[in-house]
Amino acid sequence: MRIEDYALVGDMQSAALVGRNGSVDWLCLPRFDSPSCFARLLGDESNGFWRLAPTGHEEATRRAYAGDTLVLETVWETPTGAVKVIDFMPPRSANPDLVRIVEGLSGTVEMSTEIRIRFDYGRIVPWVRRTGGHLHAVGGPDSVWIHSPVHLQGGDYRHEATFSVSAGERVPFMFTWHPSHHPEPERIDPLEQLRETVAMWEAWSSRCGYRGPWRDAVVRSLITLKALTYSPTGGIVAAPTTSLPEHLGGVRNWDYRYCWLRDAAMTLDALTGSGYVEEADAWRSWLLRAIAGRPEDIQVLYGVAGERRLPETTLDWLSGYEGSRPVRIGNGAATQLQLDIYGEVVSALYEARKQGMPPDDHAWAMITAVMRFFEHNWDRPDEGLWEVRGPRRHFVHSKVMAWVAADRMVRVIEELGRKGDVERWRGLRDRIHMEVCEKGYDPVRNTFTQSYGSQELDAALLQIPIVGFLPPDDPRVTGTIDAVERELMTDGFVLRYPTAEHNPAEHNPVDGLPGGEGAFLACSFWLAEARALTGRHHEANQLFQHLVNLTNDVGLLAEEYDPRTHRQLGNFPQAFSHIHLIRTALALRG
Repeated sequence: MRIEDYALVGDMQSAALVGRNGSVDWLCLPRFDSPSCFARLLGDESNGFWRLAPTGHEEATRRAYAGDTLVLETVWETPTGAVKVIDFMPPRSANPDLVRIVEGLSGTVEMSTEIRIRFDYGRIVPWVRRTGGHLHAVGGPDSVWIHSPVHLQGGDYRHEATFSVSAGERVPFMFTWHPSHHPEPERIDPLEQLRETVAMWEAWSSRCGYRGPWRDAVVRSLITLKALTYSPTGGIVAAPTTSLPEHLGGVRNWDYRYCWLRDAAMTLDALTGSGYVEEADAWRSWLLRAIAGRPEDIQVLYGVAGERRLPETTLDWLSGYEGSRPVRIGNGAATQLQLDIYGEVVSALYEARKQGMPPDDHAWAMITAVMRFFEHNWDRPDEGLWEVRGPRRHFVHSKVMAWVAADRMVRVIEELGRKGDVERWRGLRDRIHMEVCEKGYDPVRNTFTQSYGSQELDAALLQIPIVGFLPPDDPRVTGTIDAVERELMTDGFVLRYPTAEHNPAEHNPVDGLPGGEGAFLACSFWLAEARALTGRHHEANQLFQHLVNLTNDVGLLAEEYDPRTHRQLGNFPQAFSHIHLIRTALALRG
């Protein structure tokens, strides 16, 4: 299926992708970054899935979340009647559960289910036995129990059943994971858990402070960001998937099941701007634990509990989504230098304090120590926002965000009353500003450039007026926006930067990778916000509405969009896309 044919359910520790055909094709347990037990998304049926749908029927008639929740309702209308499948993962008290409830709406419908459990990313076929009328699967460290009144018949390393549901009937299935050396977990009541899960999400969603014209899209994006938060630690993953391609059949396939400081800081900003301050406090605690130690050892990304070693490797037994290989786990970007993260983190903490997050002396002491290290390293070349795999450069966006780091230090001291050497940070801010305007600006073309001395453009330059580096009416800002629109827009969308799209065998000199990619959705959101800041409000609103219309039928966005094939691309759902949907909606609200 297409990437946008999936919906998300989760328990704020892991998540599953459920297709329009009623198949769960991706689920990692017990954490977002654990090995999967269903991996058909990145391979084929032999790598594990769980389908539950009317016999002989493929795509559902319709589906939607139950109100402002993460409980998915998928409806099929058949010649003999209508049926609904309710999918959700209740907030975890002990072990993770995936619950699927079949509900008859009218008539009588024959249902079919097939389940193939495959641990370790589709590689391990478990030993399955029937115990007390229920299925128990074990493979190495993993164990799963399946409870249902429906008898599942085994054969050929899978289990199947056919059963009928009439109007008013409910037939539950519970899929529970636990470590294989633990005893059988306590069984949950699926209907009670359904009520409690709906109530939890509705209560959380009701706290949203946004009241603008795009409330539905904003609330759905906020729920998605909440679902990508690892509740035990407060860490926020970039996406619940790995290796969904940025170019079909290409090699731009990365593991996003980790916590990028940049993405998490932006998520924090989106949440606090919408009235969710508790999440900000939890994330600050995660941040302080993750970066604790020597300032020079700070990483770009961490595991959900703050793990630092995230070695990148490939899973050669998986064929990849639509043949897009390699399938990767781990992420080599963890060892990169990306200077913009300092600006993102300090800015997010500053904004969260302004929104009411209580002060923390320990946090301020640690950030001050980190910034003293940063003061002597901001002028180094880096891999930049886009995590290029080519040579390091002096990326202009990185330097602009270095300015943001110093600027927000000044603001914290001046506006929030923190003690600090304000003249030190003011001097650093001025030095960075002068260098960027001198070395990162092309006066002949009247535009800032991707890196010092280069001719390339970069959509990240649209951040210049958004973060306040220069006022929106500065001719250098309007010139940069015009240049991005002229050189990086295709079919109404903004590309990150030029790629080797027209010569797939050639490696791009900037990112060191072959082939092209879709339009990175966050970049188009940036353009909408930049247009609004420069007074082009009608164009800004038009573009933003166009982007909101790209969400799938349940309001989710991947990382990128291909305007030629009209398909979403990249890991899904992508926090970065939903972050900027929220932030742009807040900005356009005025």
